[in-house]
Amino acid sequence: MRDATALDALTRRGLIGAAGGALILPEPAFAQPRRGGRIRVATMSSSTADTLDPAKGALSTDYARHYMLYSGLTQLDARLTPRLALAESFETRDRICWRIRLKKGVQFHDGRTLTAADVVYSLMRHKDPRVGSKVKTVAAQIAEARAIGTDELEVRLVSPNADLPTILATSHFLIVRDGTTDFRTAVGTGPYRLKVFRPGVRTIVTRNPNYWKPGRPYLDEIELIGIPDEVSRVNALLSGDVQLINAVNPRSTKRIRASARHAILETKAGLFTDLVVRQDRPPTGNADFTMAMKLLMDRELIRRALFRGYATIANDQPIAPSHPYYLPGLPQRGYDPDRARFLLKRSGLLGVRLPVYASPAAEGSVDMASILQEAASKIGLRLAVNRVPADGYWSTHWMKHPLTFGNTNPRPTADLMFSLFYKSDADWNESGWKNSRFDQLLLAARAEADEAKRKQMYGDMQMLVHEKGGVAIPVFISNLDAYDRRVKGFGSIPVGGLMGYAFAEHVWLEG
Repeated sequence: MRDATALDALTRRGLIGAAGGALILPEPAFAQPRRGGRIRVATMSSSTADTLDPAKGALSTDYARHYMLYSGLTQLDARLTPRLALAESFETRDRICWRIRLKKGVQFHDGRTLTAADVVYSLMRHKDPRVGSKVKTVAAQIAEARAIGTDELEVRLVSPNADLPTILATSHFLIVRDGTTDFRTAVGTGPYRLKVFRPGVRTIVTRNPNYWKPGRPYLDEIELIGIPDEVSRVNALLSGDVQLINAVNPRSTKRIRASARHAILETKAGLFTDLVVRQDRPPTGNADFTMAMKLLMDRELIRRALFRGYATIANDQPIAPSHPYYLPGLPQRGYDPDRARFLLKRSGLLGVRLPVYASPAAEGSVDMASILQEAASKIGLRLAVNRVPADGYWSTHWMKHPLTFGNTNPRPTADLMFSLFYKSDADWNESGWKNSRFDQLLLAARAEADEAKRKQMYGDMQMLVHEKGGVAIPVFISNLDAYDRRVKGFGSIPVGGLMGYAFAEHVWLEG
């Protein structure tokens, strides 16, 4: 027997019975995919730490690379609905035990057939500390995964979580071959096969003729590179050196639109750049100081001047207004330098000189830091802005100083966002914030079957982060991609640019 309530909910969301796992994306009726051609794609970041291991992906270049080479059990469509991919079906009675049946005949790039053992290994390796998985805290929800046949497995969670199909669509949970420990090559079931991989330089992939989706992918070859400097990235597009780029600065949109050969795609999502105020060390761990930093954020100025209106005012918590669990009644925090000065004086930090680290790697952070510096100087706080290069910023500076800037891509569920960045023991808990009440609510919300109660719990978590958290989130930034108009099939999946980094199997090149 299966739990009709749980499965009917999944069916309504489009998971069960999704035809072939295909994403439903709007395309003009006259647009017919064309086979062949080659494109170059430039993302905003790359480094010598670039990886072929999905578990270790940390940058947009990693995510895009991994979706080229590997496939997941599910994948997200334009409405962030999980669709069946390598999985043929999901069944659950209690949201704890999940029975997963795999598509038959799916082949890895080396010709070996996908089995349940590959999926078990791919899921359970995240729990091994030696792997260094970036989603270790998320995978901690999985108590056990075991094969119950060649094409079937059972996943048992520590506690109920209705979001499992969505979680398994993220790039970190893409499926690798059983026993893989050497990731110098990439043997997956994805739409492309690896041809060249030079970390920090380029990735070249070629079409997988045995891809499990008939007729896809369309391109013969894709080259993926990183161009950290946004102006250089735009120049490369306009000169024809690349055909698709992400993370376009709003200042560049007028220039790109002036070109008849190029176009901009805006995707409203939950992307944000935040000021990270470390809570686990002096002097920034002071609650009054943290609140003062939030009050010194001139959100409307940041939205208008930095992002040319391609942003939505945020409220120091990471769930965007477009999300179904967004808390609409939370009073909007505004720019209040007088209150900030009072709090700084009470904290004993007024007049102190503090460094703040910003980088082009965190979109808009350099200009954001300058706005913050000017506002702080007017009330007697001296902030010294240290602009550091994009290359190596995330490993060398982010989270390493009392004041830095982060840049967080949207996640498809509130649980993922909170688990990755705000849970007390999360690896990416930027500010080192620890709150036992928050941790309790996070676990309880996963198990809550009553949707209204679950929404209230996520609202309570947003309130805790807003009031007590160690990050200041001024705006949600629209994702801006730009592309050569000959590139067709390109659309929006609002978990990130480049169609949620999964563009590779969808696009083709018009002759």
